[in-house]
Amino acid sequence: MKDIITVENIRKSDEYTIKNFISSLDLMYKAALGVYENVDWKGKIGIFCGSGNNAGDGYALALILSKNNYNCDVILATKNFSNDGKYYYDLCVENNINIILLNDDLINYDIAVDALLGTGFKGQLKKEYVKAIDIINKNKYIVSIDINSGLNGDNGLGTNIVKSDLTISLGYLKPGLFLNRAKDYIKKIVNVDIGIKAIDKKYKLIEESDFKEVFINRLNYSNKGDYGYVGILGGSDNYPGAVRLANLAQTALYSGCGVSRVIVPDCIYDLIFNNIIEATIYKIPSNGRTMIFDEEELNKSIKGLKALGVGIGWSESQDYSNILKYLILNYNNHLVIDADGLNALSKMDLDILNQTNNRIILTPHLKELSRLSGYSIDHIRENLINVALEFTNKYNVILLVKGPTTIIACKDDIIFVNKGCSGMATAGSGDVLTGIIVGMLGYVDDAFKATALAAYLNGYAGELAMDEYSDISMTASDTAKMIKYAIKNIKNKINKAE
Repeated sequence: MKDIITVENIRKSDEYTIKNFISSLDLMYKAALGVYENVDWKGKIGIFCGSGNNAGDGYALALILSKNNYNCDVILATKNFSNDGKYYYDLCVENNINIILLNDDLINYDIAVDALLGTGFKGQLKKEYVKAIDIINKNKYIVSIDINSGLNGDNGLGTNIVKSDLTISLGYLKPGLFLNRAKDYIKKIVNVDIGIKAIDKKYKLIEESDFKEVFINRLNYSNKGDYGYVGILGGSDNYPGAVRLANLAQTALYSGCGVSRVIVPDCIYDLIFNNIIEATIYKIPSNGRTMIFDEEELNKSIKGLKALGVGIGWSESQDYSNILKYLILNYNNHLVIDADGLNALSKMDLDILNQTNNRIILTPHLKELSRLSGYSIDHIRENLINVALEFTNKYNVILLVKGPTTIIACKDDIIFVNKGCSGMATAGSGDVLTGIIVGMLGYVDDAFKATALAAYLNGYAGELAMDEYSDISMTASDTAKMIKYAIKNIKNKINKAE
């Protein structure tokens, strides 16, 4: 896993590193050298500079490029400088580097370097920066230093944002490189270690290599019980979702569990029966519309399951609320709550989450998290990490928040999952994710890690589906079908790396 730290953490870590290990001028030069070494420089280069230390990185980069005989201009969006930035700006002047003021004609660079604003930016852009960003975005190939100008380093929000082909993060990755709007403005991210010592909490970005201890070659001397019995409990007459529930069960099997059981109200049994192939099915008495709370039958249906997903296709029902309460308090294994299960939970006293022996995983999108947390969607977007940490410190759950980049929180820990695509914004994608989580919990005991790996696998399968069918035409079932190929690819890459 790679490290991710907040803007405040990087600020304090910069100060600590400069105080104890390296001068600020040397650190700035090291940052510029890191950028230089990670770009295939060619043609005419324009470095667009603002007023802070991000601009200082740009001036230092101009010096390095000039010494290596590249054709380079420095473009000033403002004549204000930080102390260290002024030092390297003066060196640019002394070395006769071409320095020009921002104007509308600066759109013919082979490589435009964005050194306008760093991770400390927040709030509204000044008009000179709005103009500069507009000009930068008209160039052929764009490199952003540390973060794309106009993008908030903690939450990935912004209005006018540089759209980069490559963003070179310095020291550590930042949350704003992944959240909210970031993925629409960054094609590729490279992080450069420049020797900054992080002094506060580091979060994690999951990678393919993190599957190494999970996707191992299975023994011939094994059976389905070794990989876990799991269940999917859902459905009602309003939302029978026979195919969806069947796909969900199949998704769990694709993800590696040994046996997948579908638990449905008897009123939709006939609808779903013909769609079940490898999975098993268990029916619970219903009132003709929804499953009723029958403690004896419920206990029979979940007996022996290592993981259970609940809430898909429930609709609103007091029986379902009673079933959810019972499962939270009495089912002693991994419980994944999604969809209508989250809606039912949001109407309960959430202290029930602290009265359980289960390992509970909640999988809300922003609207569902708003219902659970009481915060507005806008507040959550702006403060996603803090909201997630607050929730998981208050309640005994693992929280997976769906978005362009998925985050999984547990107490003080957060894992980022930068996988997935725009084509997954379609009905049923959340169901597929739940199926994968449940399936992996059949044989992965660490629920936090299993949830993160499942989110990565889901996103990767979605990317493969979009490559095959396009972002417009792909469906959730296409993602489910690609799970087996995603696992195969990951295993092959792990084996080649060994």
